[in-house]
Amino acid sequence: MRIATDFRGIGFHFCLEQGVPWVPQQQPQQGDACSAPAGAPLQPPPPPRGYALVQTLSVRFVNGILLGMSSATETLCGQAFGAGQHHMMGIYLQRSWIVDLITLTILLPVFIFGTQVYRLLGEDESIAQSGGYISLWFIPFVYNFVFSLTVQMFLQAQLKNMVIAWLSIFQFGIHIPLSWLVVYKMGWGVPGAMIVLSASSWFLVIGEFIYIFGGWCPYSWKGFTVAAFKDLVPVVKLSLSSGFMVCLELWYTSVLVLLAGYMSNAEVAISAFSICLNINAWEFMISLGFLGAACVRVANELGRGNPKAVKFSIKVLLGTSIVIGTFFFVICLMFGRKIAYAFTDDKQVADTVSELSILLSFSVLLNSIYPVLSGVAIGAGMQSIVAVINLVCYYLIGVPTGALLGYMTNLQVKGIWIGMIGGIVVESLAIMYLTWRTDWDDQVKKSRERLSRFYVSTSDEPEEISN
Repeated sequence: MRIATDFRGIGFHFCLEQGVPWVPQQQPQQGDACSAPAGAPLQPPPPPRGYALVQTLSVRFVNGILLGMSSATETLCGQAFGAGQHHMMGIYLQRSWIVDLITLTILLPVFIFGTQVYRLLGEDESIAQSGGYISLWFIPFVYNFVFSLTVQMFLQAQLKNMVIAWLSIFQFGIHIPLSWLVVYKMGWGVPGAMIVLSASSWFLVIGEFIYIFGGWCPYSWKGFTVAAFKDLVPVVKLSLSSGFMVCLELWYTSVLVLLAGYMSNAEVAISAFSICLNINAWEFMISLGFLGAACVRVANELGRGNPKAVKFSIKVLLGTSIVIGTFFFVICLMFGRKIAYAFTDDKQVADTVSELSILLSFSVLLNSIYPVLSGVAIGAGMQSIVAVINLVCYYLIGVPTGALLGYMTNLQVKGIWIGMIGGIVVESLAIMYLTWRTDWDDQVKKSRERLSRFYVSTSDEPEEISN
């Protein structure tokens, strides 16, 4: 795509870039809201004790690792698509499946021994018991991450976003009536809710498989091949750096929820904090659309060798995201004191949420900035640099500041959240500076070198195993 120099051309390309994030995307942050929006009607009221703990710690822990490692798929597939190496995309996808399946199997003890894990973390015995029981029901659910995350990134890299959108709508349409039937009519409670959640999440994966294997990706999917087992070590390295970067972001709020659990009246603190984080997660779904768009646009244009288009895309996406973030910032300020009653009837919890509404508003505003910048980093393959930035800003600045304000002052949960916001602000400024200082011509060269290193020509590619 050539960037025009006249005002008419600039206006045209601005409109073109504006359309990218508006194609509905369901980048699944199930760890935040248990597959929002499908997870919304999940639990029967009131939610079981320990549910928030499993959701914000165990699921987010595993989801963070797999989402991060899967972002390597987005980097490689996006750049391969831009460079016209379409057949390599299917090979990258299969390599990601191998790496992610092994990784998730290694992580299963987090769910199998959930009660013991929560005890080691110092949680209340009743919450640990409840969380350990619920965590077992999440095992079938988390295995869908391996395929849903990688396949969606595979399709997004080819600009097939509407496929994901329609499949997600289909999933949501199945989930709602099944949840109502199993949880409320049949009275199966938590086990029934977890069965429905797992089933509906796998409906999405099966739909994606049908689309890919059914011949709707003729250039990017050539069938299963033993070439997927070649060059796994470089893929593992890129996946690990990607996983480290994203995990540090997703685990950040989990660590803060854990800190809130050690406060006096911990159940109220965790409940209020979890409500705020779930509201934040719903708004974050929009930001994830911009993250995906930034990643795809940057990766595609680097693959095409067009650094000017990369810079233009970053400016448009970041500007649009900030405008939307400002809108939701105002909404949260206006209705922050009433929104808690949509989630709970407990006045004490609702009052605590009301006190946190201003901090929630600023978190929503920051959601419009750092996801876009993270998407730029993923698209360019700069995950290792951003991982170091996240480590310093979140865990050497944000967490200590939050712990200090939460425990050494009367701020309690407010202090923890102020520390969280401080870490995000510093991280956003650091990545913004990194993006501004990046030589995008040099990134084009690095992209070409990376694609050349992984390339398997169609003539040399080993015989396919199946369609």
